[in-house]
Amino acid sequence: MSVDDERLREAWADPKVANIVYHDWEASTYDEKWNISYDERCVSYARDRYTHIAAADGWPFGRMLEIGAGTGFFTLNLLQAGVARSAVVTDISQGMVDVAVRNGQHLGLDVAGRTADAESLPFDDAEFDLVIGHAVLHHIPDLDLAFREIVRVLKPGGRFVFCGEPTQRGDVVARRLSALAWWGAGRVTRLPFLRDRYARTDEELAASSAEAHLEAIVDLHTFDPDRLAALAMRAGAIDVRTVTEELTASWFGWPVRTIEAAVKPGSLGWNWAIFAYRTWLALDAADRRFFSRWVPDELFYNVSVTGVRP
Repeated sequence: MSVDDERLREAWADPKVANIVYHDWEASTYDEKWNISYDERCVSYARDRYTHIAAADGWPFGRMLEIGAGTGFFTLNLLQAGVARSAVVTDISQGMVDVAVRNGQHLGLDVAGRTADAESLPFDDAEFDLVIGHAVLHHIPDLDLAFREIVRVLKPGGRFVFCGEPTQRGDVVARRLSALAWWGAGRVTRLPFLRDRYARTDEELAASSAEAHLEAIVDLHTFDPDRLAALAMRAGAIDVRTVTEELTASWFGWPVRTIEAAVKPGSLGWNWAIFAYRTWLALDAADRRFFSRWVPDELFYNVSVTGVRP
């Protein structure tokens, strides 16, 4: 999807327009870009992210809502894991909602979709048993308003679970590692004996550069775990807690993702995918079992938050 200059000017002036433009643009290629699937690999990943912050209490929930669902990664994989019986996926991008609903239909899941602004959800009070999100809070301009909406649409005793948000310090490290990986991959793939197999064309690199500029204006926040918890409590939530994840796993994962984006799609092959996945799993396990015991939580890349409507 091409974006005209006038629409880009609107995007630079308004973060909500930026999110619509960027995510509409990304919708058709988003699953491929982030190596998203709806098999046991991603079902396990989504389930583990959820249970790490909220355990497995109360399953299955009746009706689940996702804020900023994208192509449906979190909702669809959690439905397959048995977290809820049915779900509504929302996103500010209609393109993302369309893909998420189509993905859900292909999987035979009970999923409806609706375009929605997280700061003004088009649902009645106390309509959902569970509200979830993955890597969405950092895109929302007014988080106080969004959390009040999240608590409002929950039934009394209902829970919200948001995972995969960048911490302040973890994000700095991830971006620097990604920039270094992009620089290195661009030069290595231009070597004569690698160029034909791995190098992207100049047009593809230009598109990636334009995309990166848009990404810079849709990522609005990073988080300190304690301040994120306070934000949820200001909205009236109780039993609020946070956990952080991915220290060494993010040091490995972000360069790997960047390298995958810098080369021709599919050129790295299946062996690379297995290597990347298994290495990430091993590092994630080490982060949880060892590094989380003595490394300050602010240094980890991801923070998740959960709470309950009283």
